[in-house]
Amino acid sequence: MITLERITQPEHPLYARAMELYKLSFPDHEQREPASQARILHDEDYHFTLVRDEGRFLGIALYWEMPEARYLEHFCILPEARNGGCGRQVLSLLQQTGRPLILEIDPPVEEISRRRKGFYERCGFVENPFPHVHPPYHPENSGHPLQVLSSPRCLTREEYEMFAAYLRSRVMAGAFA
Repeated sequence: MITLERITQPEHPLYARAMELYKLSFPDHEQREPASQARILHDEDYHFTLVRDEGRFLGIALYWEMPEARYLEHFCILPEARNGGCGRQVLSLLQQTGRPLILEIDPPVEEISRRRKGFYERCGFVENPFPHVHPPYHPENSGHPLQVLSSPRCLTREEYEMFAAYLRSRVMAGAFA
């Protein structure tokens, strides 16, 4: 059975392993700096969760509890555990709040990004029409365009604007300070 276990301390025995998967799964420009990641573990809105199956580490789901939605900032499953339904089960768990679940993906221009979008669509996500640029995680970078997906429905303009404001003011606060 898939479970999510929240980590609030970098001393947790699986934190280093989770961070190895994080570094392997996301390009540098989409990763928080290590000090920033460790610092936000204590934030009441932030959930650094381990994906586990019968105690075995399978991945991470890093999300924010917003007042009107849940924002999945980073999500990845160990390569050897992919394509077995684990990711779908995790998303199903995260979708059980009755509020929209929001995530961002690279624009689907090459095969891997098209497959990723297809996976999320099969899991009940829909594309939102709003142009979106994610703020930079590092001072030497600029923001990067991403596509916003949400479940179970498309966001209203007002919901998108609230998400974008929360992303800029709360999620990215201190990302590289």
